[in-house]
Amino acid sequence: MFCNQCGKEIADNAVMCPNCGAPVKKEAVIPANASEKDWLTTLLLCFFLGGIGVHSFYAGKTLFGVLQLLTLGGCGVWTLIDFVMIICGNYKDGEGKVIVNKR
Repeated sequence: MFCNQCGKEIADNAVMCPNCGAPVKKEAVIPANASEKDWLTTLLLCFFLGGIGVHSFYAGKTLFGVLQLLTLGGCGVWTLIDFVMIICGNYKDGEGKVIVNKR
């Protein structure tokens, strides 16, 4: 790992750079197969409009969205499963990419 300020190599578990004293910024690791869809938007759509499948339409899963619309979210079961999967970071968009919290 390298220092954000001086560019010198530092230990991976360093809190501050031993060369210049600058604090080390740890950045979140985002998976390579992360979706461009917003995690919070997907979560809120599922919570408020999940019974009619709006979160599935947003994620690009049109066929699954239509099925949720016709069955009212599988009587709430599909909506609950999707909600838990979104929170856990395992919900995928229509292209098979994972919708993750990037914040």
